[in-house]
Amino acid sequence: MPTGPGILRTALRRNRRRLGAGTLLICAHQLCEAAVPILIGVGIDRAVAPGDSVALVVWVAALGLLFTLLTMAYRFGARQLMQAIADEAYVLRDELAAKILDPRGIRTELRAGELLTVASTDADNVSYLLDYVPRIAGALTATVVSGVVLVAVDWRLGVAVLVGTPVVLAGLQFAAPRIARRVEAQQELAGRAAALATDLVTGIRPLKGVGAERAAARRYRSVSQASLHASLRAARTQGTYLAASTAASGLLACGVAVLAGWFALTGRITVGELIAVIGLAQFLMEPLGLLAIIPSWVAEARGSAERVALVLGAEPVLPAGATRTGRPLNLEIDALRHGSLDGLDLTIKHGEFVGVAVYRPGDADALMQVLAGRAAPGEYDGQVRLGGVPLHDLDLAHARTTLLVEPHNTDLFAGTVAGNLDPGSVADDDALDAAVRAAAADEVVAAHHAVDERGVGLSGGQRQRLALARALLARPPVLVLHDPTTAVDAVTEQSIARGVRALRSGLTTLVVTSSPALLAVADRVVVVDAGQATAEGTHETLGAADATYRAAVLR
Repeated sequence: MPTGPGILRTALRRNRRRLGAGTLLICAHQLCEAAVPILIGVGIDRAVAPGDSVALVVWVAALGLLFTLLTMAYRFGARQLMQAIADEAYVLRDELAAKILDPRGIRTELRAGELLTVASTDADNVSYLLDYVPRIAGALTATVVSGVVLVAVDWRLGVAVLVGTPVVLAGLQFAAPRIARRVEAQQELAGRAAALATDLVTGIRPLKGVGAERAAARRYRSVSQASLHASLRAARTQGTYLAASTAASGLLACGVAVLAGWFALTGRITVGELIAVIGLAQFLMEPLGLLAIIPSWVAEARGSAERVALVLGAEPVLPAGATRTGRPLNLEIDALRHGSLDGLDLTIKHGEFVGVAVYRPGDADALMQVLAGRAAPGEYDGQVRLGGVPLHDLDLAHARTTLLVEPHNTDLFAGTVAGNLDPGSVADDDALDAAVRAAAADEVVAAHHAVDERGVGLSGGQRQRLALARALLARPPVLVLHDPTTAVDAVTEQSIARGVRALRSGLTTLVVTSSPALLAVADRVVVVDAGQATAEGTHETLGAADATYRAAVLR
């Protein structure tokens, strides 16, 4: 089971080559930075004080070489680290996307928007750890080198740095747990806000249809305000911590500088040593401040790593079957109990076109959930067999190519119409034209070349027809459709019914619908009421003999 610390360790391990090279170069850069005031101080004592112009030229040249080295070290070190950060973010996003899109599904309480946040923002936050490690190493290198040099100048100056730094950092660590808690709370609430925003954008048309825009806006405003307040709390805590750490490191550096000034006045150190000490004291403010603020950055990375681990460690909904279907390809449902279904029995023989008239929407949703593999075997009772093999025992790839379940609400993707109908560009033109005509989508194809995200630029009927054409083009041996014509007019519905029936001739088709046009072309109709199959016959015989059926279906 992945854990947050495990995710962070993995990031460090698989980028160890670039991370190691980058860290060494950043440490070299910090070493050169620390050497700058030292070189200036020595140059003053060796060249300026005695008035030696030749020595001055030598020391200036040495200083120029030092600046060249520190610049090159940083440039190449940063290049290694930025490459490592980009690679790790890419690998994490790829792993998360593969997990989220696993055909077997994953057990998680996170919604689509939260999963998107984990796969983007949290993946980036984890990869930033590869920037924090060399920063810590560089800051420690600078602090230790400066402390050693100060000891060489005067042991009291060195002790002030080498002892004072750990004391300051230890005192600041008391705030680290609070920072971690607030950052994690902010990340969680930000994910909830993103999830709700995704849901609202997806359902904007239905919201407008029922006049619920204001209620939806109020709900989002509430969640967004909670996320904002959490962000402000985290920012205030981090800001206070940053102010305290900056003040503490500044006071330590100033104390070292004042002590050095006193030593210079009393003749204990030279002018060049004084300049070197003051330069080191000023230089030390940056690494000391960095060491103080790093815990809040690591807390953010750790919080994101925990969320990444939550997704990567999610159990699949469906087991990994290994069996292939037998023949004939009958679809058999025995004593199925799931949701509102209460012992449903239903058999569709190979090559049949069967309509299922469901009086309660909950029954249809429960049936489609099981057939689509969104319910694990332990979540329902009874059996669903395809070709004599239990559905959950089938090899998943084989099951998906054999049984296609097209839900009522389907997604279209940003791109071209052709790309939505035939993502793999494997169908020939004749098959594509036949599927488009059968779904009465030819006018949609002619009028639209591009599709916006989720098909928001299309009407509900246009989206339905494109999704139906896509399902028909796949030509699976067994096709299950759920209310594929609810958003089209009666004339188009008649055309679709005839087209689907003709194109699916000889193949097994199950249509869960209340459409009289689709039920009329079915070989037989099975009525499901109160979770059970209660009647069976043709559309005509049921319409003539069953008043409830007439009221529910005929219009």
